[in-house]
Amino acid sequence: MSKKGKLYIILVAFTILAIVVLEMNKPKAINWFPSYATHHKIPFGTYVFNNQLKRVADSVSIVDRPPFEYLKNNNISGTYLFYNGGIEFGKEELNSLLDWVSSGNTLIVAAVNFETTLLDTLNLNTKSVNTFDNFNNEYQVKLVNPAIDDSQTYKYDRSTSFFHFNKIDTLKTSIIGLIDTYRGENKPMEDTLINTIKQRFGDGEIILSTFPQAFTNYFILQSPNQDYTAGLLSYIDTSKPVYVDTYYKTGKTFYTSPMYLFLNTKSLKWAYYLMLIGALIYIIFEGKRKQRAIPIVKSLKNQTVDFTRTIANMYYESGKHKDISQHKAHHFLEYIRNTLHLSTAEINTSFINNLAARSNNTVDDTKALFQLIESLNQKNDISPTELERLNTLIEQFKSHNQWKKTKQ
Repeated sequence: MSKKGKLYIILVAFTILAIVVLEMNKPKAINWFPSYATHHKIPFGTYVFNNQLKRVADSVSIVDRPPFEYLKNNNISGTYLFYNGGIEFGKEELNSLLDWVSSGNTLIVAAVNFETTLLDTLNLNTKSVNTFDNFNNEYQVKLVNPAIDDSQTYKYDRSTSFFHFNKIDTLKTSIIGLIDTYRGENKPMEDTLINTIKQRFGDGEIILSTFPQAFTNYFILQSPNQDYTAGLLSYIDTSKPVYVDTYYKTGKTFYTSPMYLFLNTKSLKWAYYLMLIGALIYIIFEGKRKQRAIPIVKSLKNQTVDFTRTIANMYYESGKHKDISQHKAHHFLEYIRNTLHLSTAEINTSFINNLAARSNNTVDDTKALFQLIESLNQKNDISPTELERLNTLIEQFKSHNQWKKTKQ
């Protein structure tokens, strides 16, 4: 490899190494994906809430099956907790949940918005919060129960959309929490909107909240927001079993891809990337052929006979019979020298006798052939018949040549 090629490889390797070092030392980007998964430690996971719930409740069960299937196959009682960005139960599943609640259990659902069937059943309606004058996208939430400090407000600044209950059944519904756009420090809340309610349903009760972010790591770990989430938990009878749904979650509870381990472990991820880069370099520098394929060159055809025929036809058609006869005579003499190994410097009786003996021709035929050659050499012009006669005698003479037959 040339020095220039080696220099290019060194520069490429150094560049790749520099990129790897920079990437490994670069702070990991925050994942703001709203997963609400109980095992996720990202900002919008609920790992912290799940751990705290297990600490304060006597029994916590994680349910990864659809509610309709789980309630059908299990005789349970207590509190069933749902929280996610969006939850759509469906008609049959919702009816099974409402029947379960009416038997004396508690259903808690926290979602940005709710399906129409559930809202109609509870005589509720929701509406998005007007954010026209809230350019910083900051909100305040609070609980209205005097027993848990209803004067304290809690700030939340990562909302993409916020809903509130703009219609409630005042005879059956109790207000638990309020929401307002952020007014700044020490400023009162104006035009407070309802975001969490509680309503009796049969012998049980239903709690709905349009603020599922209250259960996320990001909200709980910003002091004193943990008090808000703890206030919501105070409406749960922790002495009874609590069932936390993980079926209706945006984030997966398991990963089917074998690449998850590699891409989520920093060292393995870069080892995988380096392997791909190395394979690419190998393909570029070593994958090509080190020697070009040798093209197949067809050998030149021996066109001497064709050329001779072409020249002969040209002479014959142009009427140059004399020239052709001379060429035929010269070739015949060359044939005698090369094949029969006789000198043609002097044509005499001794030469004709030796030639006849060696060529297996009669002396008379040999003498007649040379007499014809001598006769044609004396003429200025010859006819086609005479030329054909010369060619016939020469061919007949060659056909008797025993040396030619032996050679073949």
